Amino acid sequence: MDKNTEEIFALVEKATAGDREALESVIAGVQDLVFNLSLRMLGTFADAEDATQDILLKVITHLSSFKKESAFSTWVFRIAVNHLKNYKKHMFAKRPLSFEFYGEDIKNGTIDDVPDLTQNVEKSVLAEELKLSCTNVMLQCLDTDSRLIFVLGTMFQTDSRIAGEILGISPEAYRQRLSRVRRKMADFLSEYCGEYGNGTCRCANRINYAIQNHRITPSHQDYTAAEEIARKTMLDVKEAMEEIDDLAQHFSFARLYATPEQTRQFMRDFLNSTSLSVVKNA
Repeated sequence: MDKNTEEIFALVEKATAGDREALESVIAGVQDLVFNLSLRMLGTFADAEDATQDILLKVITHLSSFKKESAFSTWVFRIAVNHLKNYKKHMFAKRPLSFEFYGEDIKNGTIDDVPDLTQNVEKSVLAEELKLSCTNVMLQCLDTDSRLIFVLGTMFQTDSRIAGEILGISPEAYRQRLSRVRRKMADFLSEYCGEYGNGTCRCANRINYAIQNHRITPSHQDYTAAEEIARKTMLDVKEAMEEIDDLAQHFSFARLYATPEQTRQFMRDFLNSTSLSVVKNA
Protein backbone atom coordinates (compact mmCIF):
# COMPACT_ATOMS: atom_id res chain seq x y z
CA MET A 1 0.00 0.00 0.00
CA ASP A 2 1.48 3.36 -1.00
CA LYS A 3 1.73 6.36 1.29
CA ASN A 4 -1.09 8.28 -0.40
CA THR A 5 -3.48 5.34 0.00
CA GLU A 6 -2.50 4.95 3.65
CA GLU A 7 -3.19 8.63 4.29
CA ILE A 8 -6.61 8.43 2.62
CA PHE A 9 -7.58 5.31 4.57
CA ALA A 10 -6.48 7.02 7.80
CA LEU A 11 -8.63 10.06 7.00
CA VAL A 12 -11.64 7.85 6.31
CA GLU A 13 -11.14 6.07 9.64
CA LYS A 14 -10.98 9.39 11.48
CA ALA A 15 -14.05 10.66 9.63
CA THR A 16 -16.13 7.60 10.51
CA ALA A 17 -15.00 8.00 14.13
CA GLY A 18 -16.48 11.50 14.22
CA ASP A 19 -13.59 13.76 13.18
CA ARG A 20 -15.26 16.63 11.31
CA GLU A 21 -12.02 18.02 9.89
CA ALA A 22 -11.09 14.60 8.51
CA LEU A 23 -14.53 14.28 6.90
CA GLU A 24 -14.13 17.69 5.28
CA SER A 25 -10.78 16.58 3.88
CA VAL A 26 -12.25 13.33 2.56
CA ILE A 27 -15.05 15.15 0.75
CA ALA A 28 -12.75 17.88 -0.56
CA GLY A 29 -10.52 15.15 -1.98
CA VAL A 30 -13.22 13.56 -4.13
CA GLN A 31 -15.62 16.39 -4.98
CA ASP A 32 -13.81 17.37 -8.20
CA LEU A 33 -13.82 13.74 -9.31
CA VAL A 34 -17.57 13.49 -8.69
CA PHE A 35 -18.36 16.84 -10.31
CA ASN A 36 -16.44 16.09 -13.50
CA LEU A 37 -17.99 12.66 -13.86
CA SER A 38 -21.43 14.22 -13.34
CA LEU A 39 -20.77 17.02 -15.83
CA ARG A 40 -19.77 14.63 -18.60
CA MET A 41 -22.56 12.19 -17.86
CA LEU A 42 -25.36 14.76 -17.58
CA GLY A 43 -24.31 17.50 -20.01
CA THR A 44 -24.86 20.76 -18.09
CA PHE A 45 -23.25 22.51 -15.14
CA ALA A 46 -26.57 22.96 -13.34
CA ASP A 47 -27.48 19.28 -13.49
CA ALA A 48 -23.92 18.27 -12.59
CA GLU A 49 -23.95 20.47 -9.49
CA ASP A 50 -27.26 18.99 -8.31
CA ALA A 51 -26.06 15.43 -8.88
CA THR A 52 -22.70 16.14 -7.21
CA GLN A 53 -24.44 17.26 -4.05
CA ASP A 54 -26.60 14.12 -4.04
CA ILE A 55 -23.61 11.83 -4.61
CA LEU A 56 -21.42 13.46 -1.96
CA LEU A 57 -24.23 13.11 0.56
CA LYS A 58 -24.39 9.41 -0.33
CA VAL A 59 -20.63 9.12 0.17
CA ILE A 60 -20.97 10.71 3.61
CA THR A 61 -23.88 8.56 4.75
CA HIS A 62 -22.28 5.35 3.45
CA LEU A 63 -18.72 6.11 4.53
CA SER A 64 -18.75 3.57 7.34
CA SER A 65 -19.39 0.82 4.76
CA PHE A 66 -16.04 1.44 3.02
CA LYS A 67 -14.02 -1.73 3.72
CA LYS A 68 -10.67 -0.76 2.15
CA GLU A 69 -11.02 -3.53 -0.43
CA SER A 70 -10.28 -1.07 -3.24
CA ALA A 71 -8.91 2.42 -3.66
CA PHE A 72 -11.19 4.96 -2.03
CA SER A 73 -11.66 6.76 -5.34
CA THR A 74 -12.82 3.49 -6.93
CA TRP A 75 -15.40 3.10 -4.18
CA VAL A 76 -16.58 6.69 -4.72
CA PHE A 77 -16.71 6.11 -8.47
CA ARG A 78 -19.01 3.13 -7.96
CA ILE A 79 -21.41 5.19 -5.87
CA ALA A 80 -21.34 8.00 -8.44
CA VAL A 81 -21.75 5.66 -11.40
CA ASN A 82 -24.74 3.88 -9.87
CA HIS A 83 -26.37 7.20 -9.06
CA LEU A 84 -25.74 8.75 -12.48
CA LYS A 85 -26.85 5.73 -14.49
CA ASN A 86 -30.26 6.00 -12.85
CA TYR A 87 -30.46 9.80 -12.71
CA LYS A 88 -33.58 10.94 -14.55
CA LYS A 89 -33.84 14.59 -13.51
CA HIS A 90 -31.33 16.05 -15.96
CA MET A 91 -32.30 17.98 -19.07
CA PHE A 92 -31.23 15.34 -21.60
CA ALA A 93 -33.18 12.58 -19.90
CA LYS A 94 -36.27 14.47 -21.03
CA ARG A 95 -34.85 15.51 -24.42
CA PRO A 96 -32.45 12.78 -25.58
CA LEU A 97 -30.00 13.49 -28.39
CA SER A 98 -28.58 11.39 -31.20
CA PHE A 99 -25.66 11.73 -33.61
CA GLU A 100 -28.20 11.85 -36.44
CA PHE A 101 -29.94 14.87 -34.90
CA TYR A 102 -26.63 16.58 -34.18
CA GLY A 103 -25.40 15.99 -37.71
CA GLU A 104 -28.61 17.26 -39.28
CA ASP A 105 -28.50 20.39 -37.13
CA ILE A 106 -24.94 21.08 -38.25
CA LYS A 107 -25.77 20.55 -41.93
CA ASN A 108 -29.13 22.25 -42.06
CA GLY A 109 -29.18 24.79 -39.23
CA THR A 110 -29.96 28.28 -40.56
CA ILE A 111 -27.05 30.38 -39.34
CA ASP A 112 -26.91 33.24 -41.84
CA ASP A 113 -30.14 35.08 -41.10
CA VAL A 114 -29.78 35.34 -37.32
CA PRO A 115 -29.26 38.84 -35.86
CA ASP A 116 -26.36 39.75 -33.59
CA LEU A 117 -27.26 38.45 -30.13
CA THR A 118 -23.83 38.65 -28.51
CA GLN A 119 -24.70 41.54 -26.14
CA ASN A 120 -21.24 43.06 -26.73
CA VAL A 121 -19.47 40.00 -25.35
CA GLU A 122 -16.26 39.16 -27.21
CA LYS A 123 -17.02 36.72 -30.01
CA SER A 124 -13.83 34.77 -29.30
CA VAL A 125 -15.05 34.12 -25.74
CA LEU A 126 -18.47 32.99 -26.94
CA ALA A 127 -16.92 30.78 -29.63
CA GLU A 128 -14.80 29.03 -27.00
CA GLU A 129 -17.83 28.63 -24.73
CA LEU A 130 -19.78 27.12 -27.61
CA LYS A 131 -16.93 24.76 -28.51
CA LEU A 132 -16.64 23.40 -24.97
CA SER A 133 -20.39 23.22 -24.47
CA CYS A 134 -20.99 21.54 -27.82
CA THR A 135 -18.42 18.80 -27.30
CA ASN A 136 -19.75 18.09 -23.82
CA VAL A 137 -23.37 17.97 -24.95
CA MET A 138 -22.29 15.75 -27.86
CA LEU A 139 -21.54 13.04 -25.30
CA GLN A 140 -25.29 12.86 -24.72
CA CYS A 141 -25.60 11.28 -28.16
CA LEU A 142 -24.03 8.14 -26.67
CA ASP A 143 -26.11 5.67 -24.70
CA THR A 144 -25.49 5.79 -20.95
CA ASP A 145 -23.09 2.83 -20.77
CA SER A 146 -21.05 3.98 -23.78
CA ARG A 147 -20.88 7.50 -22.40
CA LEU A 148 -19.65 6.20 -19.08
CA ILE A 149 -16.97 4.08 -20.75
CA PHE A 150 -15.84 7.03 -22.86
CA VAL A 151 -15.70 9.36 -19.87
CA LEU A 152 -13.73 6.93 -17.70
CA GLY A 153 -11.28 6.17 -20.48
CA THR A 154 -10.89 9.60 -22.07
CA MET A 155 -11.65 12.20 -19.42
CA PHE A 156 -10.19 10.34 -16.45
CA GLN A 157 -7.79 8.09 -18.38
CA THR A 158 -8.58 5.28 -15.96
CA ASP A 159 -6.62 2.08 -16.53
CA SER A 160 -8.65 -0.86 -17.78
CA ARG A 161 -8.37 -2.93 -14.60
CA ILE A 162 -9.84 -0.19 -12.42
CA ALA A 163 -12.45 0.79 -15.02
CA GLY A 164 -13.51 -2.83 -15.39
CA GLU A 165 -13.81 -3.10 -11.62
CA ILE A 166 -16.02 -0.02 -11.47
CA LEU A 167 -18.24 -1.19 -14.33
CA GLY A 168 -18.35 -4.87 -13.45
CA ILE A 169 -16.79 -6.06 -16.72
CA SER A 170 -13.43 -7.57 -17.63
CA PRO A 171 -10.51 -5.27 -18.54
CA GLU A 172 -10.51 -6.81 -22.03
CA ALA A 173 -14.21 -6.08 -22.56
CA TYR A 174 -13.67 -2.54 -21.32
CA ARG A 175 -10.78 -1.91 -23.72
CA GLN A 176 -12.77 -3.26 -26.67
CA ARG A 177 -15.84 -1.17 -25.88
CA LEU A 178 -13.75 1.94 -25.23
CA SER A 179 -11.98 1.57 -28.56
CA ARG A 180 -15.33 1.28 -30.38
CA VAL A 181 -16.89 4.30 -28.71
CA ARG A 182 -13.77 6.44 -29.16
CA ARG A 183 -13.83 5.57 -32.86
CA LYS A 184 -17.50 6.52 -33.06
CA MET A 185 -16.82 9.89 -31.46
CA ALA A 186 -13.74 10.50 -33.59
CA ASP A 187 -15.60 9.66 -36.80
CA PHE A 188 -18.36 12.13 -35.97
CA LEU A 189 -15.90 14.89 -35.12
CA SER A 190 -13.91 14.19 -38.26
CA GLU A 191 -16.99 14.41 -40.48
CA TYR A 192 -18.72 17.42 -38.99
CA CYS A 193 -16.48 19.42 -36.68
CA GLY A 194 -14.11 22.03 -38.05
CA GLU A 195 -12.55 22.64 -34.64
CA TYR A 196 -11.40 19.09 -33.86
CA GLY A 197 -11.86 17.41 -37.24
CA ASN A 198 -12.21 18.08 -40.94
CA GLY A 199 -15.85 19.19 -41.00
CA THR A 200 -17.35 22.48 -42.06
CA CYS A 201 -18.87 23.46 -38.71
CA ARG A 202 -17.03 26.38 -37.09
CA CYS A 203 -18.05 27.67 -33.68
CA ALA A 204 -17.36 31.29 -34.61
CA ASN A 205 -19.96 31.04 -37.39
CA ARG A 206 -22.66 29.57 -35.16
CA ILE A 207 -22.54 31.86 -32.13
CA ASN A 208 -25.78 33.73 -32.78
CA TYR A 209 -27.55 30.56 -33.89
CA ALA A 210 -26.49 28.92 -30.62
CA ILE A 211 -27.68 31.89 -28.56
CA GLN A 212 -30.99 31.94 -30.40
CA ASN A 213 -31.48 28.26 -29.60
CA HIS A 214 -30.51 28.71 -25.93
CA ARG A 215 -27.33 26.66 -26.19
CA ILE A 216 -25.13 29.38 -24.78
CA THR A 217 -25.93 32.59 -22.91
CA PRO A 218 -23.74 35.69 -23.41
CA SER A 219 -24.29 36.89 -19.85
CA HIS A 220 -23.39 33.56 -18.29
CA GLN A 221 -20.51 31.38 -19.48
CA ASP A 222 -20.11 28.11 -17.62
CA TYR A 223 -17.07 26.59 -19.33
CA THR A 224 -14.87 29.59 -20.01
CA ALA A 225 -15.51 30.89 -16.48
CA ALA A 226 -14.78 27.54 -14.82
CA GLU A 227 -11.44 26.83 -13.18
CA GLU A 228 -9.56 24.16 -15.12
CA ILE A 229 -7.57 21.65 -13.08
CA ALA A 230 -4.87 19.13 -13.89
CA ARG A 231 -5.54 15.40 -13.83
CA LYS A 232 -2.85 14.90 -11.21
CA THR A 233 -5.03 16.75 -8.71
CA MET A 234 -7.80 14.17 -9.05
CA LEU A 235 -6.67 12.20 -6.02
CA ASP A 236 -5.82 8.53 -6.64
CA VAL A 237 -7.43 7.93 -10.02
CA LYS A 238 -4.48 5.67 -10.87
CA GLU A 239 -2.00 5.96 -13.69
CA ALA A 240 -3.01 6.84 -17.23
CA MET A 241 -4.63 3.99 -19.07
CA GLU A 242 -2.67 1.93 -21.54
CA GLU A 243 -2.75 3.16 -25.13
CA ILE A 244 -5.50 1.33 -27.01
CA ASP A 245 -5.72 3.44 -30.15
CA ASP A 246 -4.30 6.57 -31.78
CA LEU A 247 -7.32 8.81 -31.31
CA ALA A 248 -6.09 11.01 -28.46
CA GLN A 249 -5.71 14.07 -30.70
CA HIS A 250 -9.47 14.08 -31.31
CA PHE A 251 -10.31 14.54 -27.65
CA SER A 252 -8.35 17.60 -26.56
CA PHE A 253 -11.64 19.00 -25.27
CA ALA A 254 -11.48 16.48 -22.40
CA ARG A 255 -10.74 19.08 -19.74
CA LEU A 256 -11.33 18.77 -16.02
CA TYR A 257 -12.84 21.54 -13.90
CA ALA A 258 -12.85 22.47 -10.24
CA THR A 259 -16.14 21.97 -8.45
CA PRO A 260 -18.11 25.26 -8.61
CA GLU A 261 -17.95 27.36 -5.46
CA GLN A 262 -21.71 27.11 -4.92
CA THR A 263 -21.46 23.33 -4.56
CA ARG A 264 -18.36 23.53 -2.37
CA GLN A 265 -20.17 25.99 -0.11
CA PHE A 266 -23.23 23.72 0.04
CA MET A 267 -21.05 20.86 1.31
CA ARG A 268 -19.27 23.09 3.83
CA ASP A 269 -22.60 24.32 5.17
CA PHE A 270 -23.94 20.77 5.35
CA LEU A 271 -20.90 19.48 7.24
CA ASN A 272 -21.04 22.40 9.65
CA SER A 273 -24.74 22.01 10.35
CA THR A 274 -25.19 18.26 10.63
CA SER A 275 -24.38 15.84 13.42
CA LEU A 276 -21.57 13.45 12.54
CA SER A 277 -23.74 10.63 13.77
CA VAL A 278 -24.96 10.56 10.15
CA VAL A 279 -21.55 9.10 9.33
CA LYS A 280 -20.91 6.95 12.39
CA ASN A 281 -24.35 5.36 12.48
CA ALA A 282 -25.00 4.93 8.77
